[in-house]
Amino acid sequence: MREFASDPPEEVRAGDALREAGHTVAVAESCTGGLIGSLLTDVPGSSDYFDRSLVTYSYDAKRHELAVSRESLDEHGAVSEAVAREMAAGVRDVADATWGLATTGIAGPEGGLPGKPVGTVFVGVAFAAPWGSGDSYARVERFEYDGSRTQVKERIARGALALLREEIESESVTTG
Repeated sequence: MREFASDPPEEVRAGDALREAGHTVAVAESCTGGLIGSLLTDVPGSSDYFDRSLVTYSYDAKRHELAVSRESLDEHGAVSEAVAREMAAGVRDVADATWGLATTGIAGPEGGLPGKPVGTVFVGVAFAAPWGSGDSYARVERFEYDGSRTQVKERIARGALALLREEIESESVTTG
């Protein structure tokens, strides 16, 4: 699973950013099926910053494990900005981690929808600021990737880790 790895790989870069900031991360994965958690735990010492990865593939799992609302799932579907945002915030809060990272998308080769072709993914990143600051947030980015199912999953996982790293670095500059 190294076809799209940078040097150093994104899981190392994200881990370094987490460790340097003294932060933790928890992951909610749908279309990546645990791949992000696997990549993070490939890095020696990841227990310093990695809390958990929940694979919440079904609607029921998203609702039960992450408190994703029935309304968001009904109105927008699992592959949506709203659901990615709720997944990221949900896993952050369930784990009491500094960061929540979430992926929900269509890895293929079938399953594309109008406006959401195969390879579409929404990646959510949620930050837990200090209590009372009002600075906690969750944001979502939409990406589209080409390739086989395995290639799409790897690209999603690495892209999600890159987005997490960018957010950590941005937050460190803001609060640093």
